[in-house]
Amino acid sequence: MSVPVIQLEDFRKTYITGEVEVKAVRGVTLSIHPGEFVAIMGASGSGKSTMMNTLGCLDRPTSGMFLLDGVNVGSLNRDELADLRNRKIGFVFQGFNLLARTSAVENVELPMLYTRPPVPAAEQRDRALKALELVGLAQRYDHTPSQLSGGQQQRVAIARGLVNRPKLLLADEPTGNLDSRTSIEIMGIFQQLNEQGITIVMVTHELDIARYCRRVVVMRDGLVRSDEAVKDRFIASEELAKLDAEQKAVQLH
Repeated sequence: MSVPVIQLEDFRKTYITGEVEVKAVRGVTLSIHPGEFVAIMGASGSGKSTMMNTLGCLDRPTSGMFLLDGVNVGSLNRDELADLRNRKIGFVFQGFNLLARTSAVENVELPMLYTRPPVPAAEQRDRALKALELVGLAQRYDHTPSQLSGGQQQRVAIARGLVNRPKLLLADEPTGNLDSRTSIEIMGIFQQLNEQGITIVMVTHELDIARYCRRVVVMRDGLVRSDEAVKDRFIASEELAKLDAEQKAVQLH
């Protein structure tokens, strides 16, 4: 059996606000293996954002254990944590987080500026262009975000998340700012990447978006309430074809 990319053992996170103790996560044990595509769902206050921050090595458990690709995150200092995060994890956010006056390819190159040992400039450009090609945006490499649609900007953000060849891609509400068709296209990219072996964990509050994943973990009150394989999974190419057929039918009427 492969080493899990993510292994949480009785993970708990408590925040102290003044004299108030907030138990955001109350004891979660969870494993995610290489090649999985997992949605984490839950209402506001369920603990899913705290979980995502921990999986992204942006926060540490109060107690319990978190292993990322076999490495005990709790034992690392701040610099080691930053290095592990940069090598092992790619991030995709709802708001794209692109630099406005910087071209697509330069935005994608950014994570490599922090890589140790440094990536040579020529290799940075080559890897960034290949990542843009992977998300179908190679021809727009020299465009700035203002010259790109929302869906294209999210493709750039996905390429940026992939450029360091991470073990894990974390996506936080990646379709939250997109229309229905563009959302399906973005989920299609995630499905293609997952078929190539990339492990993806995605936070979403939309049930129909979760159905593009292979597994759904539902959180409530800081605990995992259900963890199930997706039945009747949506396939993006099929959903786009249905959408096209519906639009054509509307036009005919």
